[in-house]
Amino acid sequence: MKYVPIPIAMLPVGKPLPVNVWNPEGVLLLRKGQPIVSEQHRDKLYAHNASTTESEAQAWQRSYERMVHTLLMEGVEVETIARMPMPSAIRERDYHTGEQLNGGWLDLQEVLRGILYQGGLALNPLPRLAALENKVRALLKDDPDDSLFCLFQALADSSLGYCATHALLCACICELAAQKLGLNDQQRQSIMSAALTMNIGMAREQDVLARQNHAPTPEQRQLIKEHPELSLKILVWLGIEDVEELDLVRWHHQPDSPEGLRHNLTARRLLSMTDIFVAKMAARRTREALSPLESAKSIYLQTEKDVTASVGAALTAAIGFYPPGTYVRMASGETAVAVQRGLRANTPWVIPIIDRNGMPSFNYHCLDTGDTAHAIAAPILFRGGKVAINLERVRRAREKLRR
Repeated sequence: MKYVPIPIAMLPVGKPLPVNVWNPEGVLLLRKGQPIVSEQHRDKLYAHNASTTESEAQAWQRSYERMVHTLLMEGVEVETIARMPMPSAIRERDYHTGEQLNGGWLDLQEVLRGILYQGGLALNPLPRLAALENKVRALLKDDPDDSLFCLFQALADSSLGYCATHALLCACICELAAQKLGLNDQQRQSIMSAALTMNIGMAREQDVLARQNHAPTPEQRQLIKEHPELSLKILVWLGIEDVEELDLVRWHHQPDSPEGLRHNLTARRLLSMTDIFVAKMAARRTREALSPLESAKSIYLQTEKDVTASVGAALTAAIGFYPPGTYVRMASGETAVAVQRGLRANTPWVIPIIDRNGMPSFNYHCLDTGDTAHAIAAPILFRGGKVAINLERVRRAREKLRR
């Protein structure tokens, strides 16, 4: 029987536990339904390396992820969620192995957010991260444009939280750009793993920063500065052994540091640039988001050209200047959402959603902006509250392009 350590620090005193608690040798320490009765009792369980079975650990983790998701949807502040203990009940469906990985991008976001929020206390993290990475690759390979569309749309929706969306979007962009750069399979695996976990040292604070109405406090700025090293320590604690991944996480804010693995330099630069690129595109209550084009330009202006030339070109070739899920103003006066990358970086396929008179367009049809009759005038920021984008209708419209 395989036993998984439980997050003792997240267990409340006086509430029943929804799992049997064992030591690593299989000795029962606490039966399901019994509570931790005191802080001394908690310390004793910690001293005995309190664990539970792998299946119960996975179910309990799933229950935690659902709790966090529900609270976020209800508008509960992240600081409050961060103080919540592990749930004291597990639903029957939480025991269905792999259920959480059978859905789409928002399902993956929920799973990843739970792992990132728990950090070093995450239950059974390595198999779950591996399964999540496999699902990310499968979805991305099946339809890169749909993947980018879903994640760029999610990036603009603050109610979904930020940390996991940022991580998933960085992972997808890095994978697509790494293919353009000709990185090998091992390098690409390391960079995807690093993209998903590089901010585990400040995941909850990422969501706080995304929602707060003021600039980062001195304490938050210090955490931002120190989180690459903190993330590294958490990942080592969890059992990550891939030295390239650990190097990428440690230096994703300082990609040209002479320390670490010099052969990892291209991957470092790609991860760092993608991290900044996605962050600049995410709105804060203290600043507007940048468009993809503006975000890319700001990165190039702040970095030496010889450093960014090949990596920046690969990033641009991978997602274009107007990635799926972002918005443009057409020369015709219409507002459109990009839904598929085109033959060139500046010519995506788009679907008009507001006509030139400011009225919603309900007839979803794809236009090739490589045709001068449908040229793009400029990228724009667009708050989807004006017009709701129907993902299934977007998919049906794109399907017609393949026929």
